[in-house]
Amino acid sequence: MASIIQVGGKWRAQVRRKGHKAMTRTFATRKEADVWARRIEAGIDEGKQALVADDLTVQQLLQQYRQMRAELGRPVQPVSNTHYMLQHLEEDLGGRLVRDLSPQCLGAWAKARAQQGAGGYTINMELSALGTAIRHTGAYLRLTLPDVVGLARPLLHYGQLITGGNRRTRRPTEDELARLLAYLDVHRPLVADAVRVAAVTGLRRGELARIAWADLDELRKAVLVRQRKHPRRIEARDEWVPLLGDAWAVVQRQARGDARIFPVSPETLTDNVTAATRALGIPDLRLHDMRRQATSALRELGFDADARKAVTGHRSDEVHSRYVAVSLEQLHAQYAAGRPDTGQRQRRQRKARGRQT
Repeated sequence: MASIIQVGGKWRAQVRRKGHKAMTRTFATRKEADVWARRIEAGIDEGKQALVADDLTVQQLLQQYRQMRAELGRPVQPVSNTHYMLQHLEEDLGGRLVRDLSPQCLGAWAKARAQQGAGGYTINMELSALGTAIRHTGAYLRLTLPDVVGLARPLLHYGQLITGGNRRTRRPTEDELARLLAYLDVHRPLVADAVRVAAVTGLRRGELARIAWADLDELRKAVLVRQRKHPRRIEARDEWVPLLGDAWAVVQRQARGDARIFPVSPETLTDNVTAATRALGIPDLRLHDMRRQATSALRELGFDADARKAVTGHRSDEVHSRYVAVSLEQLHAQYAAGRPDTGQRQRRQRKARGRQT
């Protein structure tokens, strides 16, 4: 049973339980003291770690956030961006009390991250991860935690320590793609074929590494991509993707000694493409840019937005438009195809003048 006594003009609540550290806090009213004490006792009864906002460190906050995610069926995967962002936050701010975080404190942290080489967008993403952890973990532990991230954002934005992401438009040229595939054909043929399929279908690296022979539809020349990413859904979403053009032939020539069509990890795909572009001196080209290559090529072939989204799996026009990059060469070709020959046009003009006379 909690002990609540009046001390001067305030009320002190103390919770003592065997096997747990005694916790004491002072409040302005008896009601606030009662509510706090009941919450702490309920947490102990439910077997949760008894934490109070005043004593909560950033490290404890992030650990509780991971635990909450796991209990909700959305664990933080060890190779995910979220894992690495939380890891950075724990390394940099883990020893601080959440109550001591301030806009000035986060400004100093952001400046240190910038000096370490982190860009404004990266810092912004890590800041958002901290804000998410504070907001949801506070609800999970039934603690009132300050929105210090919201308070800090104007300061960090004014100091140009956080920025929005630049819209990426990179896609390989025909020459770059040919050189990349030729290099991979020699060093990693399996990866070369995976890239070929990605350049036609826009499949992400995780999807390439996951598609299976059992999910291939020979009649419709399509593959069922399981657990395909969706921006607004938590649950997995399976979706049929047509293996257009050369993609079908590339898939068919793979060895069938494994359940997966491309038995390789997503990280290996990325590492091999990165190593190849560096060896070839191709600047700033990533495996994920094949998704933009596929989307843009479909547009140039005359596929409308709905047809393209049926291949790429995009749900909104806004997101889909980010993956359309029109090349200057294609613009020239389209203009030339739609414009009559100059000499032919002049002959038509002279003929028309002759009829008028």
